[in-house]
Amino acid sequence: MESQEKIGEFQRNFGILRSEIGKFIVGYDRIVESILTAMLCGGNVLLEGVPGLGKTMLVRALGQALDLSFRRIQFTPDLMPADITGTYILSEENGQRRFVFRQGPLFAHIVLADEVNRATPKTQSALLEAMQEHSVTVGGEHHKLIEPFFVLATQNPIEMEGTYPLPEAQLDRFFFKLKIPFPSEAELNMILDRTTSSSVPELSKVMNRAAFLAAAELVRDVILSDHLRGTISRIILATHPETPHATELARKYVRYGASPRAAQAISLAAKVTALLDGRGHVAAEDILPHLAPALRHRIILNFEGEADGVDTDAIALEIANGAFVKP
Repeated sequence: MESQEKIGEFQRNFGILRSEIGKFIVGYDRIVESILTAMLCGGNVLLEGVPGLGKTMLVRALGQALDLSFRRIQFTPDLMPADITGTYILSEENGQRRFVFRQGPLFAHIVLADEVNRATPKTQSALLEAMQEHSVTVGGEHHKLIEPFFVLATQNPIEMEGTYPLPEAQLDRFFFKLKIPFPSEAELNMILDRTTSSSVPELSKVMNRAAFLAAAELVRDVILSDHLRGTISRIILATHPETPHATELARKYVRYGASPRAAQAISLAAKVTALLDGRGHVAAEDILPHLAPALRHRIILNFEGEADGVDTDAIALEIANGAFVKP
């Protein structure tokens, strides 16, 4: 298949998948696109929003539209690592007893980690290994997870009692952090219409594993010029207060800037945007939509920034408005 034909197929499959999820989810077109972008890039996503905004429903709809296995884990303070990774059990076969490994809910293509900040650090660390290594260690033995593997985690930003905030090292392993906005009046009316009537939309599986892996492979083939690669590097350096590229807000409010993983996330996400625009190369405008999702959870504020209530999105916006993203 020629390159342009592959790009056209990518656009069609992405559009069909987005439309299918749109049958069930109202008003989150940009959020859905960002989640699909992260997954095509092999990344995990952290969804943040107040209760009742449909975070769990959104991820469940995604699992139904993709022909991939899906599991949901409700994180609670008493959840143990073995509850998610699996454990060895004593089995008796043909009169002989032996220990066999029973897989936990992490052994799925898409894992919804619901209210991930309610689990203890010990359980969070087990999830961390799965996200980073795509494997789990139980009883000193490594068990590979099935591919592709994605963690889509949710957390509530306003209810902090009885929670365990994710450490910076684990936050950095999320490709994007997406904030779920409150719906508008029109969107609320559509939500009520779809959820309080007798007819419930049925979602079809529109993309199988082979098609998904082919689309993900195509993303890696998109060309990123040396100039734009340097632009992305300068964007990351602009978040570090000690560098010459640092912006005014970064110098004043940031203790530590974004990691190289942020540069990787922005580069790969820009490639997806280029494909959706029918191009096999990245343009400067493909970078802009992904700055805030890739940077907001990777910028660590200093004491003054926390005291003044600075939003890390403001720092990303300052960078976007600066000279770093100009072609």
